[in-house]
Amino acid sequence: MRLSDLDRKLIVSCQPVPGGPLDRPEIVAAFALAALDGGASGLRIESVRYVEAVRAVTRAPIIGLVKRDLDDSPVRITPTLEEAAALARAGADIVAFDATRRPRPAGVRELVEAVQREGALAMADCSDEEDARQALAAGADVVGSTLSGYTGGPEPVDPDIALISRLRRLTPHVVAEGRIRTPDQAAEALAAGAFCVVVGSAITRPEHATSWFVSAMGAVAPQPATA
Repeated sequence: MRLSDLDRKLIVSCQPVPGGPLDRPEIVAAFALAALDGGASGLRIESVRYVEAVRAVTRAPIIGLVKRDLDDSPVRITPTLEEAAALARAGADIVAFDATRRPRPAGVRELVEAVQREGALAMADCSDEEDARQALAAGADVVGSTLSGYTGGPEPVDPDIALISRLRRLTPHVVAEGRIRTPDQAAEALAAGAFCVVVGSAITRPEHATSWFVSAMGAVAPQPATA
């Protein structure tokens, strides 16, 4: 895969709610194919098992990652060297990992090297500009705005367009990701300098998308009865 294949393109994150009714390999693969039919150019897939399932049905570019809770670190996205390498061997073209400056089982440079040894590209999921700067210095091929707003404090509602713009000053290969829920927001991220845009819950997590509608409708005051 060449990075140019994803230039100004949409990547759909097919990550079902863990334990939800759609959390099955054949459904994740079906979501992936449906997204590609709709015009997506790439996919973001969680777990080695699901990367294998999706790779079996398409040759489209895959960003692979593992999410796992650790007892001794807040890092959840591809925390170990073994998981990073396994994702590449399973068929991920790009392996994403948490590149935040938090206690971690494996260093960013080690993760980059583990991914690249397997012939894949290394994507640093960042929370701020300094994360990205250090990840690029460690050899990361791509940086993403994925973890902006997820390392402490209340979770924002809107995507971090300002961070996307700042990351673009560091590298042309910026993946816009995180809370992009509408076509207008995706276009705004691209206009801010994103190389490509990832959309997840708005497309492939109907539980989340449904809850947005329910919440918005619940905030509307009842209309007074008319005679």
